[in-house]
Amino acid sequence: MRLLLNDKPSNTTDNLIQISTINDFIFCPYSLYLHSVYDSFSSQLYHQLPQTSGKLAHKTIDTSTFSTRKKIFQGMPVMSEKYQIIGKIDIYDSEKKILTERKKNIKKIYDGYRYQLYAQYLCLLEAGYQVSRLILYSLSDNKKYDVPFPTEEDINTFSEILAKIRSFDPAESHFAPNKNKCTYCIYRSLCSYHLC
Repeated sequence: MRLLLNDKPSNTTDNLIQISTINDFIFCPYSLYLHSVYDSFSSQLYHQLPQTSGKLAHKTIDTSTFSTRKKIFQGMPVMSEKYQIIGKIDIYDSEKKILTERKKNIKKIYDGYRYQLYAQYLCLLEAGYQVSRLILYSLSDNKKYDVPFPTEEDINTFSEILAKIRSFDPAESHFAPNKNKCTYCIYRSLCSYHLC
């Protein structure tokens, strides 16, 4: 079973990758497949405390109640035809041209965080918006982390990640589990790869 169809651009939504899945795929490719297993269930059945608190922290963005200022775009849908990705941005300040991705608690800037933010940035650029600054914001300690704009190498890596997502086949996947990641994975009870 292929998680997403093919890696050739198309005019249909079948080939679009959700921006939020980029971070998940980098964390563990198999988690995307396991997530699809849970799609029809209530998240209360499998979310653990970190996922539940993260979802609650994101509520003001999802309901567009973070700010009433017109210059602040929140939860705005974005898409890139070039990269065939779709999703929502957290916050874009249209006056200062700042794009911010909020996370419940940032202890380290993981590649998945950066590439998720790059995806949003590339979508905004394609739509004609200017971006002067990229920020990851940690809600738990009110810290902002500036993220450098993607280099050509970053864009190439980003494209490779998208190609891997499109071609991922859980039945043919052979990857080495990571004990540190498996310990915190909400899907470990379903996973035949986990080390716990």
